[in-house]
Amino acid sequence: MNHNTPITPRPLPLSSRTGRAQRLASADQLRAQGIPAAEVAAQCRPGGWQQLLPGVFLLQPGPPTSEDRLRAALLYARRTGAVPAQGPDAMITGLAALTLHRFSAAPPLTALDRIDVLVPRTRRLRSTGWVRVVRAPESPEPVELTGLPVAPVARAVADAVAGLTDAETVRRLLTEAVRGGHCEPSVVVRELSRARLLSRPHVVDAVDALLVEGRALSEQRLYEMVREFALPDPLWNVDLRLPGGPHLGGVDAYWPDQAVAVELDTRAPRQDDDELWTEYTRKREHLERLGITVVHLTPRKLREAMDQQATVVRTALMAAPDRQPAAYVVVLPR
Repeated sequence: MNHNTPITPRPLPLSSRTGRAQRLASADQLRAQGIPAAEVAAQCRPGGWQQLLPGVFLLQPGPPTSEDRLRAALLYARRTGAVPAQGPDAMITGLAALTLHRFSAAPPLTALDRIDVLVPRTRRLRSTGWVRVVRAPESPEPVELTGLPVAPVARAVADAVAGLTDAETVRRLLTEAVRGGHCEPSVVVRELSRARLLSRPHVVDAVDALLVEGRALSEQRLYEMVREFALPDPLWNVDLRLPGGPHLGGVDAYWPDQAVAVELDTRAPRQDDDELWTEYTRKREHLERLGITVVHLTPRKLREAMDQQATVVRTALMAAPDRQPAAYVVVLPR
């Protein structure tokens, strides 16, 4: 018998979960089912099984599907020989993950020549073939999409951006993450910062556009909150000053009769974040010393619990008669 001699195909192993024939299996899984390495090699002759990645086999002829490639990448990342993981062991990330999250800016799976797999930093694993291994000091909790563990959007965006040089593609991915309601700008920027991508000019430009987009969305939600919960109309986007005195700072909404201000915290974690936070805190404390109640709202609070935030603002407005009169301030358009 030579290597071209036809062999009798072995019946495909059964999946322990579904009872159906497996399409994919790792060398460890085949060994556990009593199939020795020599027989695996024999089954991998032309027209038989195929080795897609080291230790990962497609148990039938024909090209692998997109799902086959995703599952094969996960099987490779979970193979024996890697250091046992703490927490999630492997998940799809990068552009493939964003495609599974239904990003219109991400290419279809069939167009991807690489699949990124996120694994714990302790894994002894190398990128190979069309699989790129991405390591994380702390793996995020995956979400399950189409039965596969997938990195959350912010992490997947950061891993995708790490391999992109096209500024327009980066901008579209970041914008869709926010505009599509997947996550807040600060969360995306935090992941980009952790990945040390904020030194790349095309990423910085995209982040600046992202922050503008995020603020616009937050302001729109603030308008909706005032309208939908029948709050009194405030003065929008104004600067406050002491008469003949210094500038006190800008606020997003201000009710002069009640001396209540709302400020949206749309800061993002950047290198100068500590300085920005100190400035923000100083302004807030100064306004409160003047008797002005400052209600601090975050984009996430507005998106996830608008009714609760409306109650907070309404309570502050109703409590105004019980407070000491506030100092007179000049209100100017911002």
